[in-house]
Order: sequence, then structure tokens, then C-alpha cells
Amino acid sequence: MKNKTKLIFNIIPALAFFVFCCSCSNAAAGLKGNVEIAGSSTVYPITVAVAEEFIKKNPGVNIPVRSTGTGGGFKNFFIPGRTAINDASRRIKEGEFKQAEQNGITPLEFQVGIDAITIVVNKKCPVNNITVAQLEHIWRPEDPAQKWNEVDPSWPDAELELYGPSSASGTFDYFTKKIMGEERSSRPDYQKTELDNTIVQAVKGSTAALGYFGMAYYLENQQDIKALKVNGVQPGLQAAKEGTYTPLARPIFIYVSSKALKKPAVRKFVKFYLQQTGTDLIKEVGYVPLPPDMQQENMKKFTEAVKKYT
Repeated sequence: MKNKTKLIFNIIPALAFFVFCCSCSNAAAGLKGNVEIAGSSTVYPITVAVAEEFIKKNPGVNIPVRSTGTGGGFKNFFIPGRTAINDASRRIKEGEFKQAEQNGITPLEFQVGIDAITIVVNKKCPVNNITVAQLEHIWRPEDPAQKWNEVDPSWPDAELELYGPSSASGTFDYFTKKIMGEERSSRPDYQKTELDNTIVQAVKGSTAALGYFGMAYYLENQQDIKALKVNGVQPGLQAAKEGTYTPLARPIFIYVSSKALKKPAVRKFVKFYLQQTGTDLIKEVGYVPLPPDMQQENMKKFTEAVKKYT
């Protein structure tokens, strides 16, 4: 699995569109079809790993997965009916839900794991801990810090180089709500990207850089970058699971189109996906698996949705 997830993360900087498919003419007879997916860059590695396992058993199914950001996936693909599933690092907004319903789609929510948004710096950066108040000072839209030592006099006398997700990202929405107290409230003068490995490379290359993204990208690259403690707590799977890494631990989701459930390939894939959410596959990618009761609740909800929409 380590080699598999390393391949996944290495591909992301070059491609925001990753396609699993089998075009072999001698593919085994069986389930066939397409399962189109877009959305969160945070959930992307999980979906790619699950898709790879699914295709081993169902080589006649194609599963294109786009990393577009949660909001970008909803707006450009899921709500117009272009995808069956939207990866999401935040819950769907009321307006997005209503727009989907207007198109005859009921978005079905399934939690697939727990993430911890991780604040990362260069390995040589002398800073090891940051508070929520200091993060707010750096990222607030009004009079933000321009230098490290404006936040703490003991920190370097150097200009802050900031990297993070764009406003299309659910990670951006969640981070701004928890740090600034208001969703989408952020300074605009930072390097925005939906490719989290771009943040990895930028932080790796500059001692003045600071960025944030889902924990899996840190765990995959921890030999090159450093994670800051937040309010004295080191981000990690156990801290996220126990709820001690606050306020940046969060649930992550997939949203399934009720209309797409009519397709056998989508039904089979979603069921398989939900069966993986309590397994080591989620942990190996870099997130916290669901406890048994939450996994059972997912399966119950899925079974009811299949009866209702197919």
C-alpha cells in the first residue's frame, strides 16, 4: 500500500485528472460501466486507493477521478449531473444541495474518514508550535502579519511565504471557519493551488514558507517538511481520532448522486467504498478509519438509498 499511495501522491502535481480504466479486449466478463468522480484534493487519495482495489476485481469498470476542490467539484461536475460522486472535505452547503435537487439529484452524504488539517513548514524553520491566535494573525484578511517575527518576536526576521488551497476548496472553507471564525475569511495575498503537492514542493524549497493541507500529504512527505504543533498538540492519526487535535480535525465525505445509483457500476463501487472505510486502507493513505458503528450506519443508509432510488 505504501508504494501505491506514493504513486498516487507523485502523480498529483502533474495531473489533476487521474483515470483508472481497463481497455484490454480480453478483460473478464462481468460488471461494466463508468463511475465519474470529482471534488476534494484531500479525499482524492482515498478515492484513488479504493478505486484501484475495486478495479482489480472489476476490470470492466472505468473510474475517472478529478481533483478539483470540493466546491469546484460540486459546482462544475456533481450539480450539473456530470459525476456520480463528489469527494468533499466539508459538508455540502444548503445552496449546493438545493441546486442539485433542482436538477433532479438528491446528494447522499457518507462520511469516509477523519482528517487533521496540518500546518507545515520547512525542515530548517526554527518554529515548532503555533497557536490558533497566531494562525489568525497570519491569515486574517485585515492587517495580517507580513513577517514571521511580527507574530512572535523570537521567530525569524523574514517575510512570510504562504501557500494554501484556493477558495474552491473545502479545506479552505473549514480552515477559515475554525481559525478566523468566519468561513472564507482570509488574506488574499498567498499562493493558491488545488494541487497539494505544489504546497509540499514550495515549503520544501524555502525556510520562510508556511502552508496547510490534509494530513495525508504531510505523512507522505514528512521526510522533506515539518508539521507544526497546534496549541501544543502534534497532528497525527491518534490525536485526530481522540479529538485532542483541535480545532483542525474534521470529518471527510463522499456525496453520491441519487440519480447515479441507478447504474450497477456506481452501486457496486459505492458499496465497496463504504466497506473500506473501517479498514487499514484508510489509515495507510493517511486518515483515520471510521469506527464500526459509523461504518454500520453508512451501510444502513446506503441500503435504504438503493431501495428508494433504484
